[in-house]
Amino acid sequence: MSRFTRREFLRVSGSGLAAAALPSWSSTGTPRPNVVFVFADQWRASAVGYAGDPNVRTPNLDRLAAASVRFTNAVSCCPVCTPYRASLLTGRTPTTTGMFLNDLALPPGETGLGEIFKASGYDTAYIGKWHVDGHGRRSFIPPERRHGFEYWKAAECDHDYMKSHYYAGDSPEMRAWEGYDAFAQTQDARAYLRGRDRGGKPFLLVLSYGPPHFPHGTAPGESMALYPSEELTLAPNVPEDQRPGVLKELPGYYGHCTALDRCVGDIVRTLEETGLARNTILVFTSDHGEMMGAHGVRPRLKQHPWDESVHVPFLVRYPALHGAEGRSAATPIGTPDILPTLLGLAGLPVPSAAEGEDLSAVVRGAADRDRAALIMSVAPFIPGLREYRGVRTGRYTYVRDLAGPWLLFDNLADPFQLTNLAGAPAAAKAQARCDEALRSELRKIGDDFRPRRSYLERWGYRVDAGGAISYEAGAPPQGPGIRKSE
Repeated sequence: MSRFTRREFLRVSGSGLAAAALPSWSSTGTPRPNVVFVFADQWRASAVGYAGDPNVRTPNLDRLAAASVRFTNAVSCCPVCTPYRASLLTGRTPTTTGMFLNDLALPPGETGLGEIFKASGYDTAYIGKWHVDGHGRRSFIPPERRHGFEYWKAAECDHDYMKSHYYAGDSPEMRAWEGYDAFAQTQDARAYLRGRDRGGKPFLLVLSYGPPHFPHGTAPGESMALYPSEELTLAPNVPEDQRPGVLKELPGYYGHCTALDRCVGDIVRTLEETGLARNTILVFTSDHGEMMGAHGVRPRLKQHPWDESVHVPFLVRYPALHGAEGRSAATPIGTPDILPTLLGLAGLPVPSAAEGEDLSAVVRGAADRDRAALIMSVAPFIPGLREYRGVRTGRYTYVRDLAGPWLLFDNLADPFQLTNLAGAPAAAKAQARCDEALRSELRKIGDDFRPRRSYLERWGYRVDAGGAISYEAGAPPQGPGIRKSE
């Protein structure tokens, strides 16, 4: 398994110099930008006001979007929590790292986001949900498994939002966030920002929220009250038999979204009040979406290849680069592209082992270009979901399963993906182009798209009857390099 080598890591970190000795200024004489990366869990791209959702209230995100580069074709490479997070940290795909199931352990040898920024002279901080440790969702995560993040107030996974746990610093004492955890996590992030010295070291702050992932009924009451079910408008791709369940879940889902919108507004205001905003790259996105009844898939599910699951919001605000003027960018961006793009914006070299592409030129104002962002489900653990590989281009979503072409949607003409064009004579040329784009992306990562069992056997993973890794207390950790005992 290829990883960042020590030689390459030392080259990335400034020829092996100690991080504290690296300059806070780039080679052009400008201060290195700070990075604040905020992401939610299960927030689909359509569920924001600026994207045209007729129900949700997200005034702070709408204002942020107006001042940001809005990537309108952003997708989650593997739309489930752990695979996304591992890809975010490493810039590599799940079939390369072996991180294609929930609750796997990302090995310390996988060098990525936190380590690279830390070695490049940045202070690093992580607040919220982690979910790549694989040693139990309530277990303490020691510093050597935090992948370069120094300031630490995090937990592996907890969706009990009114009494969720975390660990702080090096202490193994379990603590609890006060009240709704996203509000408390935001206040901690604001305190971290207020403690920064504008003339001091640059910093990377990652703020990882648990909502709007279910349970939806635990959203703050005042937020849920904004969404009486009888006043909600459902998308045309939600069939009649799904509507009662969707209307039950949507008030809480939107309530979580509105609560997080308040949190994002607080972060933006703190950056402005501290004078950090101009030289800070602020990103807002999500690890994946939520089907919420679309295409007959019941609420609370993801992993599927439709937009409700794979299409995510992706905003980048960097006032020192583009002032207060926002714009839309149609260039497709996938999860492995995030690490190279952040490094490119910060003026840091991108390790050759990263499989994503540096799209910082798009943020800097380069013209849009079409490309293929990869989507996949390697070993799905949702009942009935098949393995797939696909691409999102500027216009199309194309997906193959093991039997061949499965889905083809013209997202410009058919935004709700109601008409499957796969196999249609009129779409033959578009399908052929998309198929070759997909094959090209798979060749780049050395994935010949085999049945799920092949990948499970290759990595030595043991799964339950539903295809999932156990996260119960006492279950042995599994992950790349962790082999089952003989």
